[in-house]
Amino acid sequence: MIVEGTVEYLKKQGLILATAESCTAGRIVALLAEIPGSGSLVECGFVVYSPEAKQRLLGVSAKTIADFNLTSVEVAGEMAMGALRDSPATVAIATTGLCGNEDVDGIPAGTVCFAWGFVDADRYCVFTRKHRFFGERETMQHDAALYALEHLPHFHQRMLAGQTA
Repeated sequence: MIVEGTVEYLKKQGLILATAESCTAGRIVALLAEIPGSGSLVECGFVVYSPEAKQRLLGVSAKTIADFNLTSVEVAGEMAMGALRDSPATVAIATTGLCGNEDVDGIPAGTVCFAWGFVDADRYCVFTRKHRFFGERETMQHDAALYALEHLPHFHQRMLAGQTA
């Protein structure tokens, strides 16, 4: 029901989605693709693992990566903005994190950073969150993709209400 509800919300609000996925490996777009008619609501989906791909394709700053690590809300926020740049998309979801069972650089396994970016006229707004998931890699990726989709309407409503972060 989460995916169907998000598709209905995108339709009702006239939103077009772009994604920038790292640890979820394209699962957000894959989940949407299972719903008939959702293709008209998706502009594009980036799957970017390496720091170089995040920089080259989405414009993530090397300084942001160096200062905050790849698994950070700061990087997720820049990924979302990069997905919106030069695109007719009006909303972007970005994910970066560790959907595995090993801690990396002191970051606990299962940590995922999310960003929901919106453009309304000339105003850009990005909301970020960090959440920890548990289970096997595939379960974490699926749960993180659902989490991202489930929270899109909430943050869109906050943006419409004038909130900025």
